[in-house]
Amino acid sequence: MNFGRGPSVVLNVGGTRYSFSREVLKDFPLRRVSRLHGCLSEQDVLEVCDDYDRERNEYFFDRHSEAFGFIMLYVRHGHLRFVPHMCELSFYNEMIYWGLEGSHLDYCCQRRLDDRMSETCTYYAAEEPNSGPEGKGRRPPGAEGGKWLERMRRTFEEPTSSVAAQVLATVSILFVIVSMVVLCASTLPEWRAPENRSVEEQSRYTAESVREPSGIIEAICIGWFTAECIVRFIVSKNKCEFVRRPLNIIDLLAITPYYISVLMTVFTGENSQLQRAGVTLRVLRMMRIFWVIKLARHFIGLQTLGLTLKRCYREMVMLLVFICVAMAIFSALSQLLENGLDLGTKNKDYASIPAACWWVIISMTTVGYGDMCPITVPGRILGGICVVSGIVLLALPITFIYHSFVQCYHELKFRSARYSRSLSAEFLN
Repeated sequence: MNFGRGPSVVLNVGGTRYSFSREVLKDFPLRRVSRLHGCLSEQDVLEVCDDYDRERNEYFFDRHSEAFGFIMLYVRHGHLRFVPHMCELSFYNEMIYWGLEGSHLDYCCQRRLDDRMSETCTYYAAEEPNSGPEGKGRRPPGAEGGKWLERMRRTFEEPTSSVAAQVLATVSILFVIVSMVVLCASTLPEWRAPENRSVEEQSRYTAESVREPSGIIEAICIGWFTAECIVRFIVSKNKCEFVRRPLNIIDLLAITPYYISVLMTVFTGENSQLQRAGVTLRVLRMMRIFWVIKLARHFIGLQTLGLTLKRCYREMVMLLVFICVAMAIFSALSQLLENGLDLGTKNKDYASIPAACWWVIISMTTVGYGDMCPITVPGRILGGICVVSGIVLLALPITFIYHSFVQCYHELKFRSARYSRSLSAEFLN
């Protein structure tokens, strides 16, 4: 170290002092601290720290003292973990300041940081930059147009952001409910029988009297969903990101089958080709059930479920691995005990391992349809072990998923309350 005097130096971080020898600073694990060793002047020192006391040879850093204490534990013991009751992103900023990276964290804390960063990018990255009071009064050219687009975007994306957004969300929910009622009613025998008679008897009057109301309602609902999707695409900031979002993909899956079925009807007409394509049309019509998932835009419960599944994909994969391993073991043993060994009784339901997998999965999930059951004593003992193992294996990841669900729910409630406060301000203004 070419600046300062004395055999040791003192680091003052937020009021907490640490004393080191000059030689230790040369190879210190924290890059910002090690940079002090090469400082030649006081100006160089002030580029590294916030203040310097020449008489005490003390370097002052206006940073979080408790966070630096945990960072010093990493320097001494090699383990870096988050400070309790401190925001993960704030601690990560302290790490970046001192020259550490996310890879220096322990694995459990790395997962917490990844979840927090993904959540922040998902829900808070697209916020209005000039929404604070300091941003008012100094808008760049074209800010009025950007403000209008942002308001339109909030209206379509955030149901609690304004009165217009609430009205739009209510109308969208009504259209979803009406379309689902029509879809369910169209499968009733009372609705399908007149359609069949009209095709057989070639009676246009009967067919139109049955098809016209549901067809008109369906066309109106599709028109609303299409217009809503187009407007949301136009006002979105990032068009590629808009197409990749899961809810927008679901919207396309719900809208596209209607137009495909209409095109097929137009090009084939009421003839044998249409009859051969009847199965395809029925499948496309049933894909309208995806409209129910559109309610996730307006209900926190469905949003919480989706966010929980997104964050807990590791636990879900772990659960599937548990089930697959148990299925492989118990299906092979049950097939061997019930059909593979020459015990005088052969159970034809367990003729193969894939057939036994069905019995294993309904036993592990405690459904127990009763269509398959072991008849030998060893097979019944194995069945009891299979049921108990299924209860234990399914319960293991549930705790992690439950805590993640509660956390996601509180975060979304806080987000909704924030937009409700802006809605209250709109009423006051």
